[in-house]
Parts: sequence; C-alpha cells; structure tokens
Amino acid sequence: MRRTAYFLPTLKETPAEAQIASHRLMLRAGLVRQASAGIYSWLPLGNRVLKRIEAIVRAEQDKSGAQEILMPTIQSAELWRRSGRYDDYGQEMLRITDRHEREMLYGPTNEELITDIVAAEIHSYKDLPKNLYHIQWKFRDEVRPRFGVMRGREFLMKDAYSFDLDFRAARHAYNKMFVAYLRTFARLGLKAIPMQAATGPIGGDLSHEFIILADTGESHVHLERELLDLDALALEVDYAQDLGPVVERWTRYYAATDEKHAPAKSPVPADKLIETRGIEVGHIFYFGTKYSAKMGAAVTGPGGERITLEMGSYGIGVSRLVGAIIEASHDDAGIIWPESVAPFQIGLVNVKSGDAVCDALAEQLYGGLRRMGVEVLYDDRDERAGGKFADMDLIGLPWVLTIGPRGAKTGTIERKYRRSGERTELGLDAVLAWAQGLNGACA
Repeated sequence: MRRTAYFLPTLKETPAEAQIASHRLMLRAGLVRQASAGIYSWLPLGNRVLKRIEAIVRAEQDKSGAQEILMPTIQSAELWRRSGRYDDYGQEMLRITDRHEREMLYGPTNEELITDIVAAEIHSYKDLPKNLYHIQWKFRDEVRPRFGVMRGREFLMKDAYSFDLDFRAARHAYNKMFVAYLRTFARLGLKAIPMQAATGPIGGDLSHEFIILADTGESHVHLERELLDLDALALEVDYAQDLGPVVERWTRYYAATDEKHAPAKSPVPADKLIETRGIEVGHIFYFGTKYSAKMGAAVTGPGGERITLEMGSYGIGVSRLVGAIIEASHDDAGIIWPESVAPFQIGLVNVKSGDAVCDALAEQLYGGLRRMGVEVLYDDRDERAGGKFADMDLIGLPWVLTIGPRGAKTGTIERKYRRSGERTELGLDAVLAWAQGLNGACA
C-alpha cells in the first residue's frame, strides 16, 4: 500500500484526553478516532490490527473444538428476566424499547441467548459436548469510560459457551479453554498469567483471569517469579486428552489479584513474589447449572432421565487487546507491534521521493515485495525524511527498509528492526531473499 493513497491521519501532538500510553499512541498513530464517550471508529491501520488479533483468537478456538456462530447485538429483555439478571445487572446495561413497546437491550454478554438456543435445539446426551463461540460487539454503559479502548463502552469480544452432561466433562471443557487461552495470548506476543478471580455478575464456582503485566494496568497483582519462565507455545496439546496436568502446571504457582491476595496467608515468601500491575485480557468461568436450570437447557440422559446441562463461559476482549499489546510493547517513539499482529510486515521509506535513482530502486523493491505477497506500507510522500522516520517509529511496523540517495547509487538498502533498533545494509536481491523467508514465517 502506498502511503499517498492510504488513509492514515497521524498526529504530532497528543490529545489532552489521552491519559495512558495506548490511548495516546492509538490516537497519534491513526488507529482510532473517538465517536462519542467510550465509543471509537476503527480506521484502516487499527482495523488491520483488530482483524489480525481476531484471526489468532478464532484459530485457537477452532483448534480446541469450539464452533463459531454469530449472535445479534440486540437481545430480548424477556430472556434476561427468565435468568433473573435483567433487573440485577444494573445501569451498565443499555435498555431499549422498540416501536412496538417491546423491551430490548444491547447485549453486554450472551449467556441467556446462547442457553435459549441450546435449550431449543439439543435434547439428547448424544449431542454433547458442545462449545459455541462468536466474535461480536458488546455494550456496557460505563459510568466513566476512560483509557481509550481499555475501558470503553462499546467493545469487540470473543465469548464462548460450553455445554456438558456432568461436572467431569464440564471441567474438561474449562481446561481446554484454559490451554487455548494460554496459546492465544502467547501467539499475540503476550505473557498472560492465569490468576484465580472473582466471578462477578457472571456467577459461578470456578474462575480464572488472564492478566498481562504492565505498569499501567488497573489490577495490582502478586505472582511467583517461576511463572514468567513457562512457555505456552512449548506445550504439546491434544485437546482430546486429559489437560488437567497442563492446567496444574500453570496453577501450582501462586498468582493472585489484590482481591484474592492475603499477605498474611500467602503460601509464598515475599522475596519470591513479584508485585506489579496487570491488565485483564481474558476471563473464564465454570458456573454449572446457573443459567441452564432457569432456562430449561436439559437433555435426556442414557437411562432416560432428565439432566440439566453444566455450563461455562469464556471471554477475550479482542478490541481491548489492541490497547493491552501497546501498553506492553512501546517506547518513547511509538508502538512496537509483535510480528503476529502488525498491520503491515514491512515499512518502506523513500528518503527522497522525486529523485529518479531513489524512485527507481524503491519501485523495484516495492513491486518485488508485493509480488511475493509481503504486506508493505510504502511511504512515497514528498515529505521530509525526519517526518517519515518518525511516523514509521510511531506506527511500529516490525521492519523498516530505507532507500536514500547515497545507497540508491550502489543499490544498497538499509534494514531496521523496530524492536531492537538494529540496522543492516543489504543489496536488493538479499533484501528480497530475506523478505521471502519472512513472509513464509508469517504465513
């Protein structure tokens, strides 16, 4: 994509309302623009990142055996009255009355709707287990939306719901999501720590938050140092097998939010604990028959008996993850995207657009990269070199290739790795050979 054709409205100054790094950088790098309090429009660069994250979340859900559906944003108030949550949920729920005086709501979550679907369609134990998920926009009317997409009112969420015959099967479904979440966050370039958590308005008996460590996080957390050495992507995962040992390996170490941490009762000495702040990026719950009993989700068992289904729900804040990744990966110059979610793999800077030699080499390189399927943002603007470099650092693409007048005369291209700042000079053929390997690694 040529920068002269791309809609990328970057800002030199930080808007006054932006209080944390991710909010500042998402506005300055042209990822989003505020539509109203806590509600954002996603511009082309931000939307590309959102889709990258969504694709990784979807791939790991599919791998675990979950099946994707799509439920509406608007739900019937009657469903929520059946579960007892319509009046209990509070003012965060946006309640709506349509032209026929029917009470509706903009869904903050989907336990009621998915349970109603399963209750109507699944009647035999032979049709279990099931785990159904969707990736859909939600709305919660925060009193004070702040920190950009980290605490907005409208947000994109992956929520999954498992249905099982008994506790043993339900716990296996829970463990599968536990492992899938570890893998998902690791593929996103994040170290996510599972921590025992309060269940809140979702309810239930078993719950874990997945928290990434960041100085600007809203949660104060305590964890054993050894947790930081575990590698989720090193796991050999067979979702049909017992995943209890994998879950036990990650939960044998102490990790707790302030809500769950009692210093006097901590099983770990203070010198072995890390105390820091973190950002919640995922939350999983087992809540048994809380919704299924009230909403008639039951099946005929092997002996003809009526069995109420065991349920769990599993959420990942997809849009929130964009901000969380930035909080965990940035410097004074801008964003540093992990390669798995970067909006483009490579940025190409023509230092002197209009110079015949520079233009010729840049066009040759740009064309070669595109033919290989490499996603490249080519800054072909007639702007000062300093501004082009500052913008590339701001938007945080993993690799930047630079063509200047001196190098162009000898066919030399500078390659810079954004994360480390390491620079290397290469010829055109060497750059294309390297990029071919990069594209294969990212495929």
